[in-house]
This record gives sequence, C-alpha cells and structure tokens, in this order.
Amino acid sequence: GRSGALRTRMEERLLAARFRYINQQLYTCSSQEAARLFRSDPDAFHIYHRGFARQVARWPENPVQRIVRYLRQRPASLVVADFGCGDCTLASSVRNKVHCFDLVALSPRVTVCDMAKVPLAAESVDVAIFCLALMGTNLQEILEEANRVLKQGGTLLLAEVASRFADLRAFLSALARLGFRCVSK
Repeated sequence: GRSGALRTRMEERLLAARFRYINQQLYTCSSQEAARLFRSDPDAFHIYHRGFARQVARWPENPVQRIVRYLRQRPASLVVADFGCGDCTLASSVRNKVHCFDLVALSPRVTVCDMAKVPLAAESVDVAIFCLALMGTNLQEILEEANRVLKQGGTLLLAEVASRFADLRAFLSALARLGFRCVSK
C-alpha cells in the first residue's frame, strides 16, 4: 500500500523531471538535433508528450482548442499544415485537410520529418500552424519553411507561452522581416 504509493509518486517525479529535461533540450538544439535525439531514444518522445499533456491539462485553456474554434469558423476548403502536430488533435477536430508533421508519429496521420524541411510543395497550404511547437535554435529556418509552403496571403498561426521569448517585440520584428504581418496577438 504505502510503498506502492511512494513508488508511484517517485516514478511521477522522475517522469516530470525527464519531461523538463527533454523540453529544455528541444529549445536549445536545432530541429535536426531534436530529430536525432528522438531517433536515438524513441521513449523520449512518448515521455515528452505525456509530460506535455499533464502540463497543458492544468492550464485554463489548451491553445489547440482555440485554433480548432478559429478553423471551424473558416471555410473547410482551407488546407492546413500543422507543424509539431503531436497526437493530431487539430486534424481530428476540423473538416479541413490537415497535413500533420512531427519528429515522431503518435498517429498514422503524422508525416515524420524535420520541421525545417516538410515534404510539401511551395505555396500549397492556406494556414500554417505552430501550436506550442515552435522549438529549436533554428527558428528562422523553420519559419522560412512555413513561409515557403504558405500560399500568397496565407495565415501563420502561432500559439506559444509568452516566457518562450526573451523579447517578444524582437520576435515579431523578425517575423516581419520574413514577410509576415502581425494581424493580432
């Protein structure tokens, strides 16, 4: 009884610590290095996503639900690219065609790839989404890839925690230099 409960609590703490470690790795390495990390340690991706789900469950709102509501108010004909799609919640919640990309497949819908090199033609999607998935030291390369696959006049949706950016104005300026115009934040 008591030893089992203690063991469970200790295992939860270890998983939480491993999640935080993996999360820090993802923010401080390139997308190519992240892909290598998950290829060399397949359990790491599952541990990361379990920890991520626990963390998001404590938030007042999961940002993916806000994006779902946004897309449901738009034409179902819009083609979407979900960069860092995780378990494909977005794709399973909307009528749109959604291209799902991530470093590991948690669903058969996922195309496994580096977010800086997705297998889509230029100007082939109407909406590109990064929902808590804008990670890595090569953000410019990743955002340039989103810009490449977006149709002229397409929409880039970013959902990130504010603490992710040391200087939000500098980040928005960098997005403008890539050709994006901030409509709302």
